[in-house]
Amino acid sequence: MVLLVPVPGTSKIHELWAGTKLLVVLGVSVLLTFFPGWVTVGLMLALLVAAARLAHIPRGALPSPRRWIWIVLAVGGITAALGAGSPVVSIAGLHIGLGGTLHFLRVTALSIVLIGLGAMLSWTTNVAEMGPALATLGRPLRWLRIPSDEWAVALALALRAFPMLIEEFQVLYAARRLRPNQTPRSRRARRRQQARDMIDLLTAAIVVTLRRADEMGDAITARGGIGQLSAAPARPKLADWVTLTITVAAGAIGVALDSMIPFQ
Repeated sequence: MVLLVPVPGTSKIHELWAGTKLLVVLGVSVLLTFFPGWVTVGLMLALLVAAARLAHIPRGALPSPRRWIWIVLAVGGITAALGAGSPVVSIAGLHIGLGGTLHFLRVTALSIVLIGLGAMLSWTTNVAEMGPALATLGRPLRWLRIPSDEWAVALALALRAFPMLIEEFQVLYAARRLRPNQTPRSRRARRRQQARDMIDLLTAAIVVTLRRADEMGDAITARGGIGQLSAAPARPKLADWVTLTITVAAGAIGVALDSMIPFQ
């Protein structure tokens, strides 16, 4: 899974304003934090799947879970099942409480929705659009004398540099593994060698990060300063308002239905 790299192509989701996607991610995250009901989580998951279909996200973009993830989920599910609780079902005279298992499944579904929202934002949004969108959304903070433009630029630069740094770290790690090393015989010598390798890797990573930051600073200065990063004519359009309306309506319906259903 490649982080913060948009999937090539165009769609209605790709064409949405970056600020709209940020508002949807923030709003759904806050909603599920305070109202993590079954209906609400299910509706948000349905919207996420529909958005992925509209954005034409290929299956190859989806991450492949490692084996240890399945092991952690299995251990967590078994541990939660031991908590029992209502509802209770009877099988051949044996009463089994499903409360813990259902809570675990709901938390797992909620986690999938939140991770999927972040992934959709990454797959359908160019990192260059983040700075202007954050600057526009943070404009009301200027009344409080908060430097929202500088914060937006800093966050946009961090998001833009993140994929580059990951690639650099992967190259450094591969180079370290290719370097021939003598196999130490004692445990103490192995620990010293691991410590030296870790120090060398961290030093190289810091040097690469500083070099990338210097190159990015020179490029920003040559293009007119940080003001150009937070200035853009993009604004919400009709499709953005429709997206926000659908999200708000789905959230309100989910909360209303969860409040009417006695079982949570």
